[in-house]
Amino acid sequence: MSQLDPQLIASMTEWRRHLHRYPECGFEVEQTADFIADKLASFGIEVVRNIGNTGLVGILRGGDGEASIGLRADMDALHIHEQNSFEHRSCHDGKMHACGHDGHSAMLLGAAAQLAESRDFNGTVYFIFQPDEEHGKGAQAMIDDGLFERFQIDAVYGLHNLPGLPEGTFTVRPGSLMASESSFEIEINGIGGHAAMPHMGVDPIVVGSQVVLALQTLVSRNLSAIHETAVVSATEFVTNGTVNVIPSQVVIKGDCRCFTEATLAKLEQRMEAIVAGICAAAGAQYRFEFINTFYPTVNSATETEQAIHAAQQVLGADNVNGSCDPFTISEDFSSMLRVKPGCYGLLGNGVDSVGGCALHNPNYDFNDRILPLGAAYWIQLVRNQLA
Repeated sequence: MSQLDPQLIASMTEWRRHLHRYPECGFEVEQTADFIADKLASFGIEVVRNIGNTGLVGILRGGDGEASIGLRADMDALHIHEQNSFEHRSCHDGKMHACGHDGHSAMLLGAAAQLAESRDFNGTVYFIFQPDEEHGKGAQAMIDDGLFERFQIDAVYGLHNLPGLPEGTFTVRPGSLMASESSFEIEINGIGGHAAMPHMGVDPIVVGSQVVLALQTLVSRNLSAIHETAVVSATEFVTNGTVNVIPSQVVIKGDCRCFTEATLAKLEQRMEAIVAGICAAAGAQYRFEFINTFYPTVNSATETEQAIHAAQQVLGADNVNGSCDPFTISEDFSSMLRVKPGCYGLLGNGVDSVGGCALHNPNYDFNDRILPLGAAYWIQLVRNQLA
């Protein structure tokens, strides 16, 4: 493992706990961005602010090489009321770092500090600090604001902690690592009336029930069981009826997950076809909305090999799984991977009381013991890529 100075490790822990105390959500991460920008500037790193609203990029050059690499950390917290009692618990009521973005930012700051001091690479490192990952909008906002036009980034890498995976271990895979996340809303309009005279109208409850059942055939009868894994869940069924009134309207909402954009497009097309056909047969009208929030996270092969090699150098070959099963969770780093080659990996946060609490839980806390591991991974990746 690459050795980090104990003082740097202590500083990363201090930075991480400071960020945990003062969580900010969405694009409203002004104080967080100020803190990170000040640290980067103190290391002698050039900082460009306000990319995609509150995003920022640190630029560090070494030697005269033209190659480059982008390293991304997310900055935003969640609207969760923290239930921990330790000293660095959240000072902002109703907000907390329940996903470990405080740790991700601290690890990348640690790598930036070490690389700025050593400059033992040949090329340019771009340290990307992104807002609003949790809502799936921050990465695209930075891209739309010219992230990859303003900065000539050859490949981009991301890293996330994972509770339940032993600390000191790393897991990744080429291709689809994480699923897309899409929501749908189906509004069915019929003709309501008296519950005693259903033949006088068009009952949207019956139509909607047929739609919900038919949606279950999307996965079982429209997608390949081997190549097109997906989940379709109807989660809400709301009417404007009452005990003796057949409603005039039903609204069905739900969630979809899949691992390729081709599958995503097929789900949307077939879902609307099912709704249209059932409504037409019943004489009902419909409105269909399909909203994609996160694309599938698809790692490129070459960059995944680089990530595996760097992780093995830092953690040991036995602690790196380079062909893990895909996860149905989602990540908006996927938007960056649609534009640039790159790799997103998962670093074990622990399985015990220190790091095993699930993400998005009011009792979660980032495991500070993995801070030097994540920073060392970033440093090794840069040294390998910009040798």
